[in-house]
Amino acid sequence: MRALRTHMLGKLATLALTAGALGPGAMIPAGAQSTDTVKVGLLATLTGPLALPGADGVRGALTAVDEFNGKAGGKTIVVIKEATDATPNVARDAARKLIEQDGVDFIVGPLAGDEGLAVRDYAKTVPGKTFLNGAAATEDATLFDPAPNFFRWNTDGVQWMAGLGTYAFKERHYERVVTLGEDYSYPYSQVGGFTTEFCAAGGHVLSHLWVPLGTKDFSSVIAAIPPQVDAVYTALVGADGLNFLKQYVQFGGKAPLIAGSSMVDQSMLSTKGDVYDHVIGVPAAGPIADDNPSPLWKTFVDEYHKQPGALRSPSLFAHAYYLNMKAALLALNEVQGDLGNGQSAFRAALAKLSWQSPTGPVHLDEMRQAVGDTYLTVVAKQPDGELTNKLVRVTHQVNETLGIPMERYVKRGKLDRNTPPPCP
Repeated sequence: MRALRTHMLGKLATLALTAGALGPGAMIPAGAQSTDTVKVGLLATLTGPLALPGADGVRGALTAVDEFNGKAGGKTIVVIKEATDATPNVARDAARKLIEQDGVDFIVGPLAGDEGLAVRDYAKTVPGKTFLNGAAATEDATLFDPAPNFFRWNTDGVQWMAGLGTYAFKERHYERVVTLGEDYSYPYSQVGGFTTEFCAAGGHVLSHLWVPLGTKDFSSVIAAIPPQVDAVYTALVGADGLNFLKQYVQFGGKAPLIAGSSMVDQSMLSTKGDVYDHVIGVPAAGPIADDNPSPLWKTFVDEYHKQPGALRSPSLFAHAYYLNMKAALLALNEVQGDLGNGQSAFRAALAKLSWQSPTGPVHLDEMRQAVGDTYLTVVAKQPDGELTNKLVRVTHQVNETLGIPMERYVKRGKLDRNTPPPCP
């Protein structure tokens, strides 16, 4: 894979990336460094089942760079993009290439949960460099065994579930559900967050169903859904979510759906098909709502739409990459571009930042994990026929433990396919 050295968006869904110019004379050879520039490595999944979310993540990051007119801390920002495929080894190797060969000053990314864990662990081996997350939302990346130079300015997959379990039980009157997710760290966080709240509200999770990332045939999983369930909670991403929806309709699935954050994100709703009308009314929760009335959100949407290939509304992936890139640029301004002394001043500035994002106030906790707002939504059809996530309510300033005291929360252990268990 070759890096794209530019802050303009090129062809996003190809594994081989070609070089373009930031501006006349602004191209910097790999490994070279100008004192008038800051080189930012951008990791994004541009191949595999998460390629479409990855492309939108890049749009979000570049929206932040454009907001600063390509400069921060008095220096020109040069973005060097490296593609990943949602697997941890590729993400780790791409991060290593950016640091060790391309000589970037810091990295923004990656996107997928297991990728985030791999990049966090690599960050521990290069303590003089700074890493900001992209959109990876696995709880473990910051809650357990964190890296002191890894910062996550997006809330995680557990935080994104705040309010959904209670709403499903108390207002939709779903008492018995099963959950379905891919068998890796991000869906563990989504299923774990939903199960924790749904069971606490009085609901019953009969079983957890898991499939490999990249599953194309969901027939056996659909057949395993017991007939007595009131709803199926789905935490699927990208092509997996679309494949499930198509087959769920094809095989006559009757139970209503409850959606994880990525299941009805704009990266999904923008894909037309036979299942188009079957997600109308589906409740979900996550870090954004398409019809957020905030002026800051509307401004962000307008600026995002200037990116080539922009979706009808920014996906949560675009939003997350935007938050992490913008935080880096704000911190660069704070330290006037000083990345010396092992980037100590830059990291100190990142740790103490507190700012108004397009989705509300955001700051970091002691684990360098974002605390922010979560949006409960339902899928609705617009007058023009397009689908949108309509805001129901906001849960403000959700922390990494859903308000549960840290000591009690971590006793549960790391989220996995069996933790937390069903509550039948």
